[in-house]
Amino acid sequence: MKSIEPTIKADEVAQPRAGEKILRVARDLFYRQGIRAIGVDEIVRRAGVTKPSLYRSFPSKDELAASYLRQYDLEFWDRFDEAVAAHPGDPRAQIAAFLTRIGKRTQKPDYRGCGMTNAAVEYPERGHPARVVSEANKQELRRRLRAMAAAMGAGDADTLGDGLLLLIEGAYISGQLFGAGGPAKSVARNADLLIEASLKK
Repeated sequence: MKSIEPTIKADEVAQPRAGEKILRVARDLFYRQGIRAIGVDEIVRRAGVTKPSLYRSFPSKDELAASYLRQYDLEFWDRFDEAVAAHPGDPRAQIAAFLTRIGKRTQKPDYRGCGMTNAAVEYPERGHPARVVSEANKQELRRRLRAMAAAMGAGDADTLGDGLLLLIEGAYISGQLFGAGGPAKSVARNADLLIEASLKK
């Protein structure tokens, strides 16, 4: 019996590749220059594709921005989970490892902070696709930090968790303002001092 192979059109093969290329270019531009600052024309020009190709992959620029942030979210949690896995059962060391990496990244000349934080600043309107992804990321980070503070035995775990979140967000912003040698480099040390003070109560 003769097998029937599915027929795949050339444009069906090219489509995912075009979408991946568009997202890769958009991610770089959005992170370095801001989402609102970059137009669709610039993205398709840099990606070497047509505007119809972009809109076949992403219904709108807003959806492209949300796709960029969803990818950013996955990578963010990969880094977080890596720090957690490196120190099983020791939330204080897990936080120190995660924040040490943040502190090092803030010293790089091309550092532009957290893409999630930047997007939330750019899109204050509730319900915007980019803002929805950003808020979900920050809410989950807050939940995890509070849970880790509780696991450390902090008397007021929610306040400690929120304090750690404020330090992290401060590092994201100050890293852009001060660059190398700025206060963000010591975010892990400051977090440990906050944890120590909280556990003594």
